[in-house]
Amino acid sequence: MTYQRRIIDGLLDDVFGDLAAIAIEGAKGVGKTATATQRARTVVNLALPAQRATIAGNLRHVTELEPPVLIDEWQLEPSVWDVVKSAVDTDRSGGQFLLAGSAGVAPGVRIHSGAGRIVRLMMRPLSIAERGIADPTVSLATLLAGDRPAITGRSEVTLSGYVDEILASGFPGIRDLAPRARTLQLGSYIDRIVDHELPENGIEVRRPDALRRWLQAYGAATSSDTTYTKILDAATPGDDEKPARGTVIGYREHLARIFVLDPLPAWSTAFNPLKSLTKSPKHHLVDPAIAAHLVGVGRAGLLRGEGQRVGVHVGTWLGALFESLTAQSVRVYAGAADSRVGHLRTSDTDREIDLIVEGPDRSVVAIEVKLADTVHDADVKHLNWLEDQLGPRLADKMVITTGEFAYRRADGVAVVPLALLGP
Repeated sequence: MTYQRRIIDGLLDDVFGDLAAIAIEGAKGVGKTATATQRARTVVNLALPAQRATIAGNLRHVTELEPPVLIDEWQLEPSVWDVVKSAVDTDRSGGQFLLAGSAGVAPGVRIHSGAGRIVRLMMRPLSIAERGIADPTVSLATLLAGDRPAITGRSEVTLSGYVDEILASGFPGIRDLAPRARTLQLGSYIDRIVDHELPENGIEVRRPDALRRWLQAYGAATSSDTTYTKILDAATPGDDEKPARGTVIGYREHLARIFVLDPLPAWSTAFNPLKSLTKSPKHHLVDPAIAAHLVGVGRAGLLRGEGQRVGVHVGTWLGALFESLTAQSVRVYAGAADSRVGHLRTSDTDREIDLIVEGPDRSVVAIEVKLADTVHDADVKHLNWLEDQLGPRLADKMVITTGEFAYRRADGVAVVPLALLGP
């Protein structure tokens, strides 16, 4: 089977020759192993009992293998991390180790941070650009450069096409399945999280059905910063014996640790002139296809505007999923540009911007997401307000749409169909 290059491949091409050890992290099924294998001469898979037993009996064996060495599912034998760290202390030459992990270490397990020795990279499901549905004409990295380039391009992806992409998922092993098989596979993925992934990573799930209901409620809160109390209330309507607060916090911590929850943090920076910003993250699952499956509204229902959201009284369920799909893709592109992504909301809720991309030089690209094919003045007022606040630090401002054409408005706002945005 031919390997499909990912955006993270370009970054690995640039840095692995100089870095001794890189940890590629992300949820099960995003493609970490396939990507890391392209660069490895020796592969150790700790998910296989025999290989895990061999390494557990002699941890330093990984340093005796022909490099580059891929240690897959390293978190199942977390002491391997410290062995790699010690090996890098001794020899810092590049291209020695790749570690792929679908979870952080279990609670109570202590390892060295790896800072200065092991570089962590996040891998997410396929972005829109990686799915090959259109050729991007607008580069996020170019927008971050601040030159306000000309914006052009035409997309043939319609609203129904974006619905198809939401439901297809960005998991390489799921998206190409026939619709019925894909639905079964997504259900199996969720079941495996509850029944296997958490227990295999040291978490006892005493009430699996309660966890499933909480996941469903969290999915219904996608693209919002709804309080966790409202999510719990939605998960347990009419239930006088709700899970304890500590139990629910445990759900969140452990699901985030296996990268199933992928919350978008509130934007903050030491040099931010905006003082009254909220600190609550926006809720996102690792892939909007999982949220769509959990809520249970199909293609026709999404196009009709069906779907109940948790704690949100404006906007449609399809709009929330489209924003989540956009956030997923933008975070992939931002990672390739060494940038971070957050969202902005003032404490009085008067101002809100869906995505803030901040580059390593503190340049900012502000992004609004609109489930529409046209953009009006009201849609860009917060972007223009932020430019007044940040001045030249705002490298660019953009509205991502479901429309046909990419162009730049007279007020400088770039209007870009999601399918035309790339790294």
